[in-house]
Amino acid sequence: MMWRIRMLALAGGCLAATGMAVAEEANSSGGTLDQVTIIGSEEDRRFAPGSAFQVTQEELERFEHTDIHRMLDDVPGVYIQEEDGFGLRPNIGIRGAGPERTSKITVMEDGVLVAPAPYADPAAYYFPTAGRMSGIEVLKGPNTLRYGPYTVGGALNLQSTPIPTAPGGSLTSELGNFGNQKTHIHYGGTEGQWGYLLEGWRQNADGFQNIDRSNRDTGLAVEDYVARLRWRSAPDAALAQQLDFKVQYSEEASNFSYVGLTDEDFGRDARRRYGLTELDQITNRHRGYSIRHQIALGLEGSLATTLYRNDFYRNWYKVDRIDGQSVSGYMADANTDPLKQDVLRGDLDVTDIRVKNNARDYYAQGVQFEYSDAFYVGDVRNDWLTGVRLHEDESDRFQPIDVFNQENGSLVYQNTILPGAGDNRVGEAEATSVWALNRMTFDRLQLTGSLRYENIKTKETRYSDVDRTIANVTARARTEEVMAGLGATYAFNERVTLLAGLHQGFAPAGAGADDDEDPEKSVNYELGMRLLDGNRRLDVIGFLSDYSNAVQNCSVANPCPDAAVSGTYQLGESEVYGLELAFRDVVYEGTGFVVPAGLTYTWTKGEITRDSDNGDVFAGDPLPYVAEHIGTVFVGVEHGQGWKTFLNARYSDAVCINNDCERVNDSLLKTDSYVTLNLAASYALTPAAEVYVKVENLLDKEAVASRSPAGARVNMPRYAGLGVRLSF
Repeated sequence: MMWRIRMLALAGGCLAATGMAVAEEANSSGGTLDQVTIIGSEEDRRFAPGSAFQVTQEELERFEHTDIHRMLDDVPGVYIQEEDGFGLRPNIGIRGAGPERTSKITVMEDGVLVAPAPYADPAAYYFPTAGRMSGIEVLKGPNTLRYGPYTVGGALNLQSTPIPTAPGGSLTSELGNFGNQKTHIHYGGTEGQWGYLLEGWRQNADGFQNIDRSNRDTGLAVEDYVARLRWRSAPDAALAQQLDFKVQYSEEASNFSYVGLTDEDFGRDARRRYGLTELDQITNRHRGYSIRHQIALGLEGSLATTLYRNDFYRNWYKVDRIDGQSVSGYMADANTDPLKQDVLRGDLDVTDIRVKNNARDYYAQGVQFEYSDAFYVGDVRNDWLTGVRLHEDESDRFQPIDVFNQENGSLVYQNTILPGAGDNRVGEAEATSVWALNRMTFDRLQLTGSLRYENIKTKETRYSDVDRTIANVTARARTEEVMAGLGATYAFNERVTLLAGLHQGFAPAGAGADDDEDPEKSVNYELGMRLLDGNRRLDVIGFLSDYSNAVQNCSVANPCPDAAVSGTYQLGESEVYGLELAFRDVVYEGTGFVVPAGLTYTWTKGEITRDSDNGDVFAGDPLPYVAEHIGTVFVGVEHGQGWKTFLNARYSDAVCINNDCERVNDSLLKTDSYVTLNLAASYALTPAAEVYVKVENLLDKEAVASRSPAGARVNMPRYAGLGVRLSF
């Protein structure tokens, strides 16, 4: 693959050199340079031909959440699957695109793909540190064709801390129960043509679970560091240019397990963890690099070139099988088998507990070019852009297994099994993506046409020996797909905008798929309106996603119906339809204080519409982890003397964890519905110093928030934190 790496670098260098040459030859000063956003300003959002929502820095600071799941509470059309309570392994889906390991949506940081191997191994076991972000954008609809490869649901862009225009920085520090300690600091500035930013994040916690017969905590330790450097051309340069360099490093150690609880044990103590999971721990490290060059060409033209590289290593050392059975199967049986229940509790000895080194080494790299400009045909303005991305990624698994016996409630080491072909494999992908969008403005009407082309080659190689001298290519696929979209907005008046859109959705199948395994495909429709009147914002959007082929990515965390933990499972035809509602306003203003309030609600119906060929899935079966009702209500009081108080309530509906849960009417195949209250208050001691206190899950409601990966899992219990924000 080194030839492709060299070609990527050469292509980027050539285009950057071309841009420099054009700048030297140009005589007119001109356009402005894009910021790294996927939605842009509030005015851009108003005329987006699909659902578009932004979570601002001010909104993020209200509750100082560190869990990305909680940060997305106010965004409609987003579905989550809880796992660890801290949000370190997010499971996020959009409009029926399954939330499992956030493998069906396009995730970016500052417009750059950040999933470890988005084509070869889409399960996102890495997710950027959400607490250091300054904003979040969620885009759905026809414009998602600009941000592939996943266009069935939508795109999520995390905005990192920007380089400040003047020297300065901030420090946020928080202490709370469960031994939680959080520190976020950054400093930077702009002097002349140069700008810089240095940023650090650290979080430590002891966790809220208790392991049977063990003093080991169930906490975490996370570190994340970012450095950014920017150069801008002089104000009197012929054409404006900007060069941004960003480097990021993070590492994590967290004592989390795939094994949950049986319902009986959950009812007795939802924070319990079985002793046989004592050694479970995930460690990882991530390095990310990006260089982005922008040049303004002509009055409105702009050429952006981005080179990026992400390296990610993780090892989740965790219980994988018990007495010859997968942990998910064993946990399911233990609800009705008292002997297996006793094994989990440590009351009964058992042999052959396999703890696997789920070690994977990933890389993803690419170069991306995008050119935008505008022209007129008569009185019709055309804003257009076109882009191309060359990308490659890889997932390398080498996973030995340690075998233990449980004797008198303790793990006793027996031997190590070297990896076989299933645990000694490499998935590779190469992809070329091309996209084009054109927005035509006819007075109050805007029409946006979009096209995207994906050419993907994947391969999986399995090795029969640890030295990797005996190789067998077990899967190989070539996928080509052309997607189209059309969106329209109409400014009914200065406050109300109507919108409509349709586009073709696509999600690649991963390196474990063969040519006869189809990718996920859909046709997506939406119709709605937006109101923007001062502080008042209202979005009402109906949507329909018609899947000609829905696909489940198989993993240990989310096994497929045939118990497969790799590759894909073809679910066939399905539909997801529903309604998104979002409302924000200042409901009172006067006498020294204001009262902001808001409501977010999503109603969704997702189901299989045709029996599968193999008879495992039937028409009318629900889609897993797609809640019918999700809602958040928010109210705040902000006083002119410097204090603020905020309260929100979130309702999470019960969901099915697999396709047949309604056919068999088994409560063990559903999660609980529950309401979570969060309260936060802050007081400004000085213009540069503010203290805050927050309580998450105020009523300490415990619920079965998820049954994946294996067993009942509780949501985060009541958490109280005290913090300070300093500006300097």
